[in-house]
Amino acid sequence: MHLHRGNLFLVGMPGSGKSTLGRLLAKRLDKAFYDSDSELERRLGVSIPVIFELEGEPGFRDREQAIIAEYVQHTHTIFATGGGAVLREANRDCLKQNGSVLYLHATPATLWERTKRSKHRPLLQAPDPYERLKELYTVRDALYRETADFVVESDQEQVVRLAQRLEQQLRTSAQA
Repeated sequence: MHLHRGNLFLVGMPGSGKSTLGRLLAKRLDKAFYDSDSELERRLGVSIPVIFELEGEPGFRDREQAIIAEYVQHTHTIFATGGGAVLREANRDCLKQNGSVLYLHATPATLWERTKRSKHRPLLQAPDPYERLKELYTVRDALYRETADFVVESDQEQVVRLAQRLEQQLRTSAQA
């Protein structure tokens, strides 16, 4: 697995483990790690739900697009996008052009188990959050696949194997 510009961009549904995998890979591969939602919260001084409340989803997506456009310019980084980042074509293009994109896939049932207690996910604050999650998955899965260079199941065994492969590849290329 070759990393274009040394960058790995993680896409996937909320609860797929993008931030967790990103931190793990960054540590193992000695790369900087950034998370678009965390960067937005840090810069604005408010949580993602508050951004949604004040600006709505379109305002949030505008801010998310600006963060993505900025962070993809870095090199040798791992960057976890928000779950809906792929909804905008500009984001998909930006990610594909500036790094390698990994879709961390999980089924709606798995995602529900991981997110059902979270109050930090504004798009899941619906009368039937599981139905909402399935709707989001239906819309986004094809976009993640279209954007991704690689698709990995988000179970722990697959993630550990991926980290080991990337680590070995970097060691091999450093020795060459």
